[in-house]
Amino acid sequence: MIARILGLDVGTKTVGIAVSDLLGITAQPVETIKVDTESGELGFVRLGELIKDYKPVKIVAGLPKHMNGDEGIRAVASREYGAKVTAEFGIPVEYQDERLTTVQAEKVLIAGGVHRKDRKKTIDKLAAVLILQNYLDAHKF
Repeated sequence: MIARILGLDVGTKTVGIAVSDLLGITAQPVETIKVDTESGELGFVRLGELIKDYKPVKIVAGLPKHMNGDEGIRAVASREYGAKVTAEFGIPVEYQDERLTTVQAEKVLIAGGVHRKDRKKTIDKLAAVLILQNYLDAHKF
């Protein structure tokens, strides 16, 4: 498959963005978009620019499940965000279980010696990389 996939780590204040290579083998960090879901600011202006640049065939959003596999309020919010992305940009959104990806991202940054204040700046896009990489590994093309 020769196409890019965007990965999203959707939060209430930020959305981490990652992108796959054209072969769908690896995920790389792109950036973190500031959002305010409570006020309706979903970051779609910047997301639209990234979609225009990368031309993804699909988007993979993290689905934050409880440890027992149940979906809670954050999973519902992620699905709602994904539905709005599809409605706005016409790109299908799939979901990838993201349990423990933020914890994993934090451990990677700590192991890399990244200071606490700097971790906050990069943790969401690293979580997006992990979400997308897990998806790519589970869906070899």
